[in-house]
Amino acid sequence: MQRLLTTTVLVGLLVATAAAFAVTERLKLTKSPLMPGTKVSKVFSPTCSCARGRANIRIKLRRADALTVTVLDAGKNAVRTLVADVPARRGLNYFHWDGRTDGGVPARDGTFYAEVHLANQHQTIVLPNRIALDTTKPLVKEVTLSRDEFSPDEDGQADFVRIKYDLSKPAHLLLYFDGRRILLTHVHQASGSVSWKGVAQGASLPAGTYTLEVGARDLAGNSTPVSDRWRIHVRIRFVQLATHRVVAPAGGRFAVGVSTDAPRYSWQLGKRKGVASGPVLRLRASDRRGRYTLTVTERGHTDRAAVIVR
Repeated sequence: MQRLLTTTVLVGLLVATAAAFAVTERLKLTKSPLMPGTKVSKVFSPTCSCARGRANIRIKLRRADALTVTVLDAGKNAVRTLVADVPARRGLNYFHWDGRTDGGVPARDGTFYAEVHLANQHQTIVLPNRIALDTTKPLVKEVTLSRDEFSPDEDGQADFVRIKYDLSKPAHLLLYFDGRRILLTHVHQASGSVSWKGVAQGASLPAGTYTLEVGARDLAGNSTPVSDRWRIHVRIRFVQLATHRVVAPAGGRFAVGVSTDAPRYSWQLGKRKGVASGPVLRLRASDRRGRYTLTVTERGHTDRAAVIVR
């Protein structure tokens, strides 16, 4: 009798195992009610006043159903019900979360998930994709320059200034001139460096001293406040004479300082021309009294001085 009971139990276990296996295999063959194309925003900031000011939840259904979409926090607690038992068509359906709770107050920064309940199919699915709510603005902690004076004339000598930065969080670095953005880095990191060649709004700036502002923007769209941007001062110079008025005796020699990083530059005084190098240009004045123009040129950039011969 005991042996018969054992055999019966064994047979029952085998039948139950087979049934469970069959159910498992059938579930494996059952297609998910959500199709590829279901996506959620990775990160957003309700305070950024930008395109990422809300979380987008895109649900692609295999067939029409009645949906309830709920936002859950990291502990899988309900934070906000976006829609409840609303008809949803087959294909793409769009929902949005503004970062507020069911009580109407802003949710705290953190990680959230979208839960989808399909009433007709009696299924509830928590999407594995994380939604990061981030309202913290990136701040510039430190900025250093490789040089405060450069000449972007493509001669291989000090053609750019390298800006090394340290931010409070990973973000894209932004560079502003005259209130307008002139540079945005492709990298998203808390520290790094970027080179600037004196270009603003697609055009090269002329020689002069400029004040630039350094800020940042993170992936959620949060930007450094204008009041907290780091200001830097740089000078663009190509070729510059130390003085723009020289007095020399007729037939006498005179010298003019030339500021340039070019190894050679061209000069013209009256009808005479030449090529020189070094920080001091030494020339002989005309034998005739009068006013002459000294022109110094380096790779298309020019500076002039009046030479008064007495």
